[in-house]
Amino acid sequence: MVSHRRPTQSGLHRGVRATVVTAAAATAAATLTGAPASADPKDTRESAKAAVDRLYGEAEQATERYNEAGERVDRLRGEADRAQDAAARGQDSINRMRNSLGAMAGAQYRTGSIDPALALLLSSDPDTYLERAAALDRAGARQALTLDKLRHAQRGVAQRRAEASRALTELERNRAAVTRHKRAVEAKLRQARQLLASLPAEDRASFDRVSRSGRDGAPDLSGVAPGSARAMSAVTAARQALGKPYVWGANGPSGFDCSGLMQWAYAQAGVSLPRTSQAQRYAGRMVPLSQAQPGDLVAYRADASHIGMYVGNGQVIHAPYPGAAIRYDPVGMMPVSSVTRI
Repeated sequence: MVSHRRPTQSGLHRGVRATVVTAAAATAAATLTGAPASADPKDTRESAKAAVDRLYGEAEQATERYNEAGERVDRLRGEADRAQDAAARGQDSINRMRNSLGAMAGAQYRTGSIDPALALLLSSDPDTYLERAAALDRAGARQALTLDKLRHAQRGVAQRRAEASRALTELERNRAAVTRHKRAVEAKLRQARQLLASLPAEDRASFDRVSRSGRDGAPDLSGVAPGSARAMSAVTAARQALGKPYVWGANGPSGFDCSGLMQWAYAQAGVSLPRTSQAQRYAGRMVPLSQAQPGDLVAYRADASHIGMYVGNGQVIHAPYPGAAIRYDPVGMMPVSSVTRI
């Protein structure tokens, strides 16, 4: 989120397992509290700031994984509900067919001519009989059609019940993943706060200023126009969010994480974006950074773990990191991995 260095995947996995302070962060903290007399205080402070930057970046990676897991939970919940509903409707259809066959069997019984096929069908295991080809030969045309429908309906219900069971199992697995990623985010943010608290007051006050270079109030965006009506609406919405807090896992309207802001801004323009920054980078047509227009999404780092909206004159609006409000920053604040036109 704020690191100019590209975090590695293994770094994230170590972060998920961490519960107190990562090794590098711990080294920085130890340096702050017990630095030898020969240590340069400036170097010590810079190493601590770099560790905070990295922790924020790792927290944002975990946040996007949290968002992805939450989105998958919602999708799986819908799949499970639909499969269960389909199974229930299928069972109703089976019951109606069995009742119809039972009525036919009753009529035949009253006339003393009950068909052996129906008698076996209405037993506790009609599928066994349906596997016997001779049974359909003894059934009438209407009965044979109903029996065939019943067989397919039973198989369909069994399949939908299996699908619902798999979806529910996967749902529980992803709920656990959401919890793990939430803990990872909270651990990283806790570590960053601990390191910030260890800095001298003047360094804590200056951290926000130096964490994004070249920022000096609101940029001059006069004469800049988005390339489409929906992009204009999205940029207008993003500007309305300026000053609102970064809240990890949130997509508005009172707080946002980086991808949540992009999703919300484009929703105001009537465009549905995926929830995560990684998915958002593929939500439109990629263009070179040199051709960026207001409303384009700018993804950062190779893993696209951070994203902002280009608004013109070399500026983006984005949700930087916890503790920082939605704001403008230079488009080159971090390595750009892609620019996407929606």
